[in-house]
Amino acid sequence: MMTDQPGLDLTQRSTFKLFTPVTLRFCDTDKLGHINNVAIASFFEASRCELIDGAVARAGIAPGLDYVLARVAIDFRSELHYPGTVEVGGRFLRVGNRSILSGYGAFVGDRCFATGEAVNVFIDLERRVSVSVPASLRRLLQEEILP
Repeated sequence: MMTDQPGLDLTQRSTFKLFTPVTLRFCDTDKLGHINNVAIASFFEASRCELIDGAVARAGIAPGLDYVLARVAIDFRSELHYPGTVEVGGRFLRVGNRSILSGYGAFVGDRCFATGEAVNVFIDLERRVSVSVPASLRRLLQEEILP
């Protein structure tokens, strides 16, 4: 993974402040009887949207700016089975010129079954081009990145 924060462990619940609950569905299972890897990617997407949308709202960003997923990496650490509920922790790891790096840990209780990172790029919706992270959002993200 790409995190450059020493001592930051995405497998530990204490790394996260924001948790997104996700209910496991029968259709998330595969022929081996465990939750499919693609379903786990969608759990991270739910957390990622809550994390970034919340920051954009708190920073007071005007309409016309959005973000797109440029990269995602997931480490599958153990099996997960239906039924149940999981919690996905999400946090910001780094802010770049036009992008942000966020990290995730997916948990059942204290057991982490997957970790992930995502790079999102900000875009101007009208011009359909990448743009710099707005100053108000940059400040907010830098505060949240601090340990």
